[in-house]
Amino acid sequence: MMMCQQNGRARMSEEEITVEKVLEALKMVYDPEIPVNVVDLGLIYDVQVNQQERSVYVKMTLTAPGCPVGFLVVEQAKEAIRAMIPSVKKVEVELTFNPPWTPDRMSDEAREILGFI
Repeated sequence: MMMCQQNGRARMSEEEITVEKVLEALKMVYDPEIPVNVVDLGLIYDVQVNQQERSVYVKMTLTAPGCPVGFLVVEQAKEAIRAMIPSVKKVEVELTFNPPWTPDRMSDEAREILGFI
């Protein structure tokens, strides 16, 4: 929270929610079988922020549709966003497998960690 001056009085202002901040938060979430975060793995397909509603929408996938702990990754994503951006009031994470994830979605950093480069 930041302090703002309005009509000579200080008031609290909630910090701005940005796509960049959401992606930073999501970098704290790791695939349970791969030592790379979900952003660098290329599992995040879309991030939308609604400042008025203080809400975040994330569309993401998993490396494999049959992942038995996929629901945990989704919950970790929600928790990371709430923890890193406390002014968020609502977080929705949609899990999709269309299009399916492929390794070419990974960042160069992820490719290096996993030995693709």
